[in-house]
Amino acid sequence: MSETVVSSDVRALTPANDPRFDNVWDEIVWRGLVHVSTDKEALRALLSEGSITYYCGFDPTAASLHLGHLVQLLTLRRLQLAGHKPLGLVGGSTGLIGDPRPTAERTLNSRETVSDWVGRLRAQIERYLDFEGENQARMVNNLDWTAPLSAIDFLREIGKHYRVGTMIKKDAVAARLNSDAGISYTEFSYQILQGLDFLELYRQYGCVLQTGGSDQWGNLTSGTDLIHRVEGVSVHAFGTPLITNSDGTKFGKSEGNAIWIDPELTSPYAFYQFWLSTADADVLERLKVFTFLTRDEIEAYGRMVEEEPFRRAAQKRLALEVCTTVHGSEATAAAIAATEALFGQGDLTALDADTLRAALSELPHIVVDAEVPIVQALVDTGLVASASEARRAIGQGGVSVDGAKVADETATVRGTLPGGVSVIRRGKKTLAGVFLT
Repeated sequence: MSETVVSSDVRALTPANDPRFDNVWDEIVWRGLVHVSTDKEALRALLSEGSITYYCGFDPTAASLHLGHLVQLLTLRRLQLAGHKPLGLVGGSTGLIGDPRPTAERTLNSRETVSDWVGRLRAQIERYLDFEGENQARMVNNLDWTAPLSAIDFLREIGKHYRVGTMIKKDAVAARLNSDAGISYTEFSYQILQGLDFLELYRQYGCVLQTGGSDQWGNLTSGTDLIHRVEGVSVHAFGTPLITNSDGTKFGKSEGNAIWIDPELTSPYAFYQFWLSTADADVLERLKVFTFLTRDEIEAYGRMVEEEPFRRAAQKRLALEVCTTVHGSEATAAAIAATEALFGQGDLTALDADTLRAALSELPHIVVDAEVPIVQALVDTGLVASASEARRAIGQGGVSVDGAKVADETATVRGTLPGGVSVIRRGKKTLAGVFLT
């Protein structure tokens, strides 16, 4: 199977005669994207009978979206490819409040910070949707309808439809009520604001479906319940599963840090490496959730995992597809070239400076202000435990700098690669970087 790079723009995908989009409900169920939902048969009929308007909301609680959000972005795109009309909501108001976490109160960010993050997230979301054609997407901000609403109007027109007994049963609220931290009225009211969002989008755009993570189920049903009470109609929601690794560890983090879709926060190289390191037990599920490969293609990779796992063909395709979707074909090609140069037979000098520096920052490395003796560099980067071990490794021909074997233990590391860096290699696969300032 060839590893053809997909389009750098996910919006270029088209559903023409594609079975992935004939009945999108069956497709997303097969991909494992439905953990909880309103009436499944009604949803299946709704999504197959004609074009509907649906939405997903993203709160600006950070300067970038991360891999958990990517599940929702790609789900939005799958539904749009099936002919439905997406609304991408950025929570300019709900971001000022904060969705209750199970453990403790959120720190409220300033209005200026939230406003800046709204713009950043909007730009990220727009990359995954098509804003032209019959089912063109729209971006909305819930601050537009909450800012003009007075506290009295909010309590009279919206708050009266909520029952405290129901609100305290929501998972996140219940967890906080039973904790030492408790919960503020501010965060307790968050579910009302999200319910108001669905009501407003129903009234303005005829929106009848909300998607989100299954951990948001209480907030999703806040909207379906509110619309049923106020408008007397039934609308729908479904929650995607929280993605976990087969070994029980949390998905979407590398060495304890979140994997962001902003290249300034997680470099395309680090992003590519994250997907490349996917375990065999997880790779097929990742292909289903995070790529647009067909069932036949994914099943073919399943056979490769069973028959030739050492080739890691499925992981390479996964990394290729997701990195291209998020960062584009050029950045992905650069990440692949860096991977091959560092761990294969590629040319280190052919790499661009930014990619090389990003790659080396993921390895053990040191920062120096002048050339450094190779023996000292080996010790300081942790490739060896002592100077004597460094000299022994050099004497045995097991050390190279920037692709050239080191024979002289008095040699220095000069940062001669693009960007003023050097790559030290001990043995075949043990690497470290040196950054010259």
